[in-house]
Amino acid sequence: MLALKQVLQQHEISQAELARQVGISPAALAQWLNHHILPTKQMKALKIKLSKVLKTLGIQTALADLLTESTQYKGEVSASAATLTEASTINEEATTLTEDELMLLAKQSLYPATKRHFSLFSNPFTDEVRSAEQVFTSPDVRYVREALFQTAKFGGFVAVVGESGAGKSTLRRDLIDRINAENLPVVVIEPYIIAMEDNDVKGKTLKASHIAEAIVSTLAPLENIKRSPEARFRQLHRVLKDSARAGNQHILIIEEAHSLPVPTLKHLKRFFELEDGFKKLLSIVLVGQPELKLKLSERNFEVREVVQRCEVVELAPLDSCLAQYIDWRLKAVNRKASDIFDKDALDMLRSRLVFSNSRNKTQTSLLYPLAVGNLITAAMNLAAELGSPLVTADVIKAV
Repeated sequence: MLALKQVLQQHEISQAELARQVGISPAALAQWLNHHILPTKQMKALKIKLSKVLKTLGIQTALADLLTESTQYKGEVSASAATLTEASTINEEATTLTEDELMLLAKQSLYPATKRHFSLFSNPFTDEVRSAEQVFTSPDVRYVREALFQTAKFGGFVAVVGESGAGKSTLRRDLIDRINAENLPVVVIEPYIIAMEDNDVKGKTLKASHIAEAIVSTLAPLENIKRSPEARFRQLHRVLKDSARAGNQHILIIEEAHSLPVPTLKHLKRFFELEDGFKKLLSIVLVGQPELKLKLSERNFEVREVVQRCEVVELAPLDSCLAQYIDWRLKAVNRKASDIFDKDALDMLRSRLVFSNSRNKTQTSLLYPLAVGNLITAAMNLAAELGSPLVTADVIKAV
């Protein structure tokens, strides 16, 4: 590790910010700092630019000293116990930042040079799934997929919970595609949630009256929505009964449901209980991030009636089927894992996205499709930049 990396930590300057100002990719800078693998293009100009940028950031140490091993750098580092403790704290904070950056990393794209390097015409790891055949079906995904389909076909109240990038929206689209492909008499109702928040300070809350309006507009688009709440909900019940007597099922799907306010969650129980004789008129699917599971916790006394009626299903990370997932995505572009990765790369990929907490002896896995795809794409770009024929463990480690 170069002394420059240690100095950046001391001055609380992120590597991403330095890379942006110098004009190279964060991956190339990381490879330079960690493994002394230097970008080959315009090295002299790069060092001049780096020296200028460091001075503007308040770092006056000579560049030659910063580009030596950190153990040789004496600068402001002492061997006292207090300094060692501080360095440990900095390293822990850096690890935390790395975890956050992986989840919040903007969508990555393969550079044209990377596509040529690996003989690819598209990125199988970040391109949108465009058909049901492209949906990866692990045992966990198969269970959630079938739970959604049974809810649409026979009724029910289900909440699908998963981290950002876990594949929740893909399964929602898959459900709608399956309903259409099998020509089922199921009407899908999706309220617009573009500005939805769980309070009216940050955005607009989705209220029961808005859900009623969405149902009426979907089932009876030519009817004017009644103004008073009493008339509107009577209208809602009537159009549901008319549609059900015509042989239709109805499913209400609300995405970003973690942003639903608690009062609306309570009202959903009343929507679910709308009936025509013994026949339930409306099934409900909520799709949201882990905050939704907290809102639907058995310990949340406010929503106890909803919790008793709602089945919560979770999308787990790809821990046990990472290799199968990568094989599946590469199969779509007629490639194999051995065409892109060396034998140790996937183990390093797993270690980069699974974090251990020594305090409570637990592990947190971020092996979700979005995070996996972003990390692989960045690693492929770096491998192409370095001229490596395969993505190796060292390349993934350097990203």
